[in-house]
Amino acid sequence: MVIPLRKQAVREQEPDQRAAALRYGATYDTGAARIADARRAVRVLLTRASRTADTPVPTRAEGDAQLVVSELVTNALRHAPGPCGLVLELSAGHERLAITVWDTSSTLPWINERDQSRVGGHGLYLVRACSSALTVTALPGGKRVTAEIDLRER
Repeated sequence: MVIPLRKQAVREQEPDQRAAALRYGATYDTGAARIADARRAVRVLLTRASRTADTPVPTRAEGDAQLVVSELVTNALRHAPGPCGLVLELSAGHERLAITVWDTSSTLPWINERDQSRVGGHGLYLVRACSSALTVTALPGGKRVTAEIDLRER
């Protein structure tokens, strides 16, 4: 089930803070997840962040975030049976975006090293290259993969 972003994003108002945390979550039934929806959610969340922040989210950081969410959702759809979910969490101050995808496979992913002659298998290598942190957590009945994107100008 996907709840529209305009209803799902939550602004936590804190007294002396202009740029509050924003969150978005979606759960997809088997085969119902659409990678385009995940990328769109990232774009909308970062557009909202740019409107409330002193500086807009850099174009490169937005592109990295869309690539990361695409790869993580694709992996969940391709390698796990059952439902999967997406949580986007933008830190207060809008300096960091955490992209978390959970699925029902207990098999933990591995990062293949770069090999130009191999077809496929480059997704997590790209995620690691675009992220400031990448965490894989085993859960009862599945796993959770979280990538953090630094949204500050490099």
